[in-house]
Amino acid sequence: MTTTIRLAQDPEADALLARSPLAALVGMLLDQQIPMEWAFAGPYTLARRMGADGLDAHEIAAYDPEAFAALMSEKPAVHRYPGSMAKRVQQLCQYLVENYDGDAAAVWKGVKTGEELFGRLSELPGYGTQKAQIFTALLGKQYGVKPKGWREAAGAYGEQGSFRSVADITGPDSLEKVRATKQEAKKAAKEAKAAPAKKTTAKKATAKKTPAKKAPAKQATAKKATRKKK
Repeated sequence: MTTTIRLAQDPEADALLARSPLAALVGMLLDQQIPMEWAFAGPYTLARRMGADGLDAHEIAAYDPEAFAALMSEKPAVHRYPGSMAKRVQQLCQYLVENYDGDAAAVWKGVKTGEELFGRLSELPGYGTQKAQIFTALLGKQYGVKPKGWREAAGAYGEQGSFRSVADITGPDSLEKVRATKQEAKKAAKEAKAAPAKKTTAKKATAKKTPAKKAPAKQATAKKATRKKK
């Protein structure tokens, strides 16, 4: 798993991502609610604080939870929510130890289809459908892991020439394009969510403006006046 990676936009952090399958998995795990480059620089920051050149699943899995959370929380923090993410990183490593003998690359080693790859990634702690699809795309586009049907398994993230996720980041320019795409998607989602609320408000306003029907009351008054004249 040696390739040129530029996800963290930092030479040393990216070098770790290029040579360490576990670092790549942890970076993807951290990629939520913080900038992408911050997330993928996390594994390198964590490795330095552990006094190592890389990450070891066995060591992280067996680390004292409070001490590990403290490592993640040191300034600058590895994540915006270091405590909860420390727990998730340890859960990921514990799963890898139990199911793959601590070898992160074994998750995709020997897979025959994109569906199988996506299925294995989906089973990892902290990996939902979207994260598994993005990592499937990342493996195919940048790490040379291309089982049959990997693009289809990655969904829209597997499209060639797209700028949807970290799978498409190869430098500063593509990073900005991906960030712009994400911002547009968030804007569209907010507008779509606000549309039903606007319709409801408009209906209420229309209902208030519509006057109550008083014609029957006027007719009854007219009838009484006619009787009096008689």
